This record gives sequence, C-alpha cells and structure tokens, in this order.
Amino acid sequence: MPWNEVTVKEQRQNFIRDYRLGYYDISELAARFGISRKSAYKWIRRWEQSGTCGLDDQSRRPHSCRWQTPQRIRDELVRARKARPRRGPRKLLDMIGRKHPGWELPAVSTAGRILSNAGLVQSKGRGRRAHPGCPKLRADEPNDIWAADYKGQFRLKNGQYCYPLTISDLYSRYLLGCQGHAAISMELTKAYFATMFSTYGLPRRIRTDNGVPFASNALARLSELSVWFIKLGIYPELIEPGQPQQNGVHERMHRTLKAEATIPPSPSMKAQQNRFERFRRDFNEERPHEALAMKRPAEIYQPSPRQFPSEPPSYYYPMHFHVRRVSRDGTIRMHAKQFFISSTLREDYVGLEEVDDGVFDLFFCFYQIGRYDLRKNKVEDIITKVPLSLPHDLEAPRVLPMS
Repeated sequence: MPWNEVTVKEQRQNFIRDYRLGYYDISELAARFGISRKSAYKWIRRWEQSGTCGLDDQSRRPHSCRWQTPQRIRDELVRARKARPRRGPRKLLDMIGRKHPGWELPAVSTAGRILSNAGLVQSKGRGRRAHPGCPKLRADEPNDIWAADYKGQFRLKNGQYCYPLTISDLYSRYLLGCQGHAAISMELTKAYFATMFSTYGLPRRIRTDNGVPFASNALARLSELSVWFIKLGIYPELIEPGQPQQNGVHERMHRTLKAEATIPPSPSMKAQQNRFERFRRDFNEERPHEALAMKRPAEIYQPSPRQFPSEPPSYYYPMHFHVRRVSRDGTIRMHAKQFFISSTLREDYVGLEEVDDGVFDLFFCFYQIGRYDLRKNKVEDIITKVPLSLPHDLEAPRVLPMS
C-alpha cells in the first residue's frame, strides 16, 4: 500500500481540527505534531484571525529596510532623468547632490537600477572594439592641445545647410566655440579662429583631421590655415587619415552636440546658432564630466597666457641654416638648382639644415616639412616631423640673423 503524501498546509489543517475537538491540551498537540508550543499558539492565532487562509506561508520580506533608497531620492532621480534624458546615473547623482547637499545618495549602480525599473534606460547593442591607434601626445594642462573640426553638415528647416565648426580644449573638455557656417570656407574658418585666439589666447597645438581647410595635398599637407598656425607658434597636429578615434574626445562631444542641439534642426541659421550657444553654456558650466571627476569644464579651463598678436611675429632660423625665400610659384633655389616646395608657402622663408652630404632637412619656422636631396634635386615627405623648437619654446624664440 503506497504512502499518502501530506503537504505542510494539510498538516496545519489537521492540527487545527484536533485543536477544535478539545481532546488534547496545547502541550499534547504540539508533541503529537512535532512542533513547539510557541508554533502551536502561532498557528492557532492565525487561524482565529484569518481562518484557513491564515495557515498559508506569509512573505518574510521586512516591512522596512534601512539601506533602501528613500522615495524622495527615487522621485528626484526620475525627474532629473526625464529633464536630461541623455545623462547617465553618475551625472544625475552629481546634479542632485549639488541641489540637495544634505541627502545621502545611493551608489551609481543603484541609481541605474532605479532608472531601469522606471523604464528610462534603453538597452544598447553589443559595442565594437576600440581601435588601438591613438596619438601618443596627451594634453597636460589647459591650452596644451585644442581640437577643431567641422561636424557633419545637416539641413535646417528652411532648406539651408549648416556646417558647425567646433573648437575645444582637450585637457579641460571646455567647448571654446561652435559656429554654424553656410559652407566650409577658409575665410570664415580663419576669422573664427582669430576670434577664439583673441578671446582665449594661443594654444600650443591644434589637432584636426586631414580635411579642408585644415590640410591639403601639398608638401607636409600644409594648407593656408596650418601655415598661419605655424607662423603664430602653434603646432598643427594631424590625425592619421581615416582614424577619427585619434581625436576621440572631440568626436564624443560631437555626438552630444548632435543629440542635444541639432535634432530637430532649427528654422534658420540664427536660431540654430542660438541653440549652439545654449548648448555650449550647458556643456561648459552645467554638465558634469566623468573624465574630470564630475567637475565642469568651466571649473578647470583657464585662458592661455600667450596673447594673440595683431601680426604674426618674425621667426629667425639658426645661423648654420641655409635660408631661402619661396617664390610666387612655390619654388626655391639651392646651389643653382631650382625645385618646387609648395604654393602655400609662397613669399615665405624656409630653412634648410644639412644632415648628411647633400641631404637637407627642410623647415618652415619650427615645423619640419620634408627632406631635400641635392643630388636628386627632389623634396620628399617624411613620416615623423621633428620640430626645430617645440611651440613651448616659441614664447621666447631665438633671434638670430638669417644666413
């Protein structure tokens, strides 16, 4: 004969049935069912209060939890996320902490779960591997390296195209400027850089891509704009072609700019420029940056002590250099031989330093632009450009007579 299985609840029902018969006292009932007198009184009390339903197992979850995030913080976190839907939990907690300094805020992971439970987090696809190629030089202080680029163009509501020119300081993440242009223009670009230089001073380096107007197909990829930079004592730093991640800090800012200031586009260029200015103030003064330990760029950035001159200063080559003036057609003469350098350097002076028999390194100011072989009468590009004197030293250049 098989055994009859009895559930825990059926055992409790049998216990109450025998209790109601009145044949046994509590101690005898507890002994018959193998429970303590305390448990016997508990089940009797639950049956008297709730009937048969009182014999079910109840939740053991505590009524309160001292480390549970208070509801006011949860509500404030949700409100902040709805107001700034593109800011993560770390930035939102920093904003709430500044608004309510006396609150004990939860961990970033807890804030992320709160936002996820509120349906305010969208799952992302699997990320791509980061490209290993990155510039070795990193900014050590404000104005050490500026980054500049034309963000991708987009069409305004009136049908006009807008090409935003952006300039930022890589050390502090400070967005120095963002101006919308109707087209990519050398004149507009140079004029806007002049405004930035007048406002913030001169950086030591400017990092850009290889597009117009920052570079060209000329020797050393010199363009009219980069020649102007060099004359001002600024080292033009070009990323490798097709490697935008080498200017990753600036490109990441572009992603935020696109999401918060261009979608949807404005009705006109003037209205769009007003949005750029509002974004720039928010990005510099309100938005915390994780790379800056949740500080704002405006709290770190300081203008450069190098003032923007009204005219580019004169540059003097060392006395052992052969100094030549580039003709209007972009050529120079060396030992009765004429060869082409670059039309971007016409009517400027270049210096040649002999490094081997009949081999000369070719410099424009401090910037090496190539290597000239006298026997071949040919100038070749070089992969690694070694500056004659780094832009750090150009604040007090050596004044030497030209040879």
